[in-house]
Amino acid sequence: MAGRQVALYFAWSRPDEVAAPLGILEDRFPALFELRRTFWPRFEQFADPAKFDQGVGGFLDNIQLANFKEFADLAGSWTGNPVRHAERRTDAGLCALDGDFLAGVDTLVVISFDSHRTAQQASDAEIAAVRSFLEDPDHTLFICPHHDIGSADELPENERLARRELEFHHHGDAAIPARQAFGDFGLSLLKGLGLHVRNRFGLHPAKLPDGLPAPLEVAAEFDRAGLLEGVATFNLHPHLPHFERLGDSAAKLDVLARQPIDPNAPPHPFTAGGRRDFDALLQSKPGVFGGRLLICDTTTWSSTAGGLESLQRFWRNVVLLKRGGE
Repeated sequence: MAGRQVALYFAWSRPDEVAAPLGILEDRFPALFELRRTFWPRFEQFADPAKFDQGVGGFLDNIQLANFKEFADLAGSWTGNPVRHAERRTDAGLCALDGDFLAGVDTLVVISFDSHRTAQQASDAEIAAVRSFLEDPDHTLFICPHHDIGSADELPENERLARRELEFHHHGDAAIPARQAFGDFGLSLLKGLGLHVRNRFGLHPAKLPDGLPAPLEVAAEFDRAGLLEGVATFNLHPHLPHFERLGDSAAKLDVLARQPIDPNAPPHPFTAGGRRDFDALLQSKPGVFGGRLLICDTTTWSSTAGGLESLQRFWRNVVLLKRGGE
């Protein structure tokens, strides 16, 4: 039988991301020139403005999308089918996550790297199409919001800066402003499917003395499809979200893997409550959908934040899942 068809759906609005005012730091991607300045000389191969857009568009093309190329290349080689790829909004218009896009897809990964300021929301028609997709027991859906750093609006105004400084020093990434939230599209899609989840914080993961990611805590009893067989770690992206199950979602979602937090990182409100790890991979419980729905961070599919050997095993397990008739 033919290999599975994998699709990567980037849920951002490119025109809105590119148009973000550079004078406002919060809730936007960095421009390529800002990244070059922050990490000089690491990205100087992109220094020529005649060849590389130095704005946010250049960052999306040369950094962000490039980070997912290795997954797409490997998935295509394993399945024999090129990975289907789309951006939600481009200058050409809207590519909706609808039945036309989903036709023939077996494994869908929604990369919800959309900035909060762009207010991306799944439509009723898209939610219906995804619900129909999940009726097939051979279908697998990953919904992947990124972090929500500096969300302190619930605090009195005179306490917000101190809270954001705590979070900033905990993750330690100079390229991230006081507030940077992603994932509205993914969260709205989950809500439409009856799942209330929040991508909280940007937590700094633990690593071993040799620099590799610290091992995951895997709930093997919930790993019905063997997605985590041979998988010891995810990556060391410096700010990873805790996927908090709200309302009745704890009755619909299992925590398949938890990732330890760096005990030597500066304090964070989340660890002050006693947590030493965060919920990194959620999976729908039996009977919630016909197929599988999982929730993890966007960077689980990226090749640039460490732990690549283990990540590749995870990718392989995902894209080579056997269909019921195989």
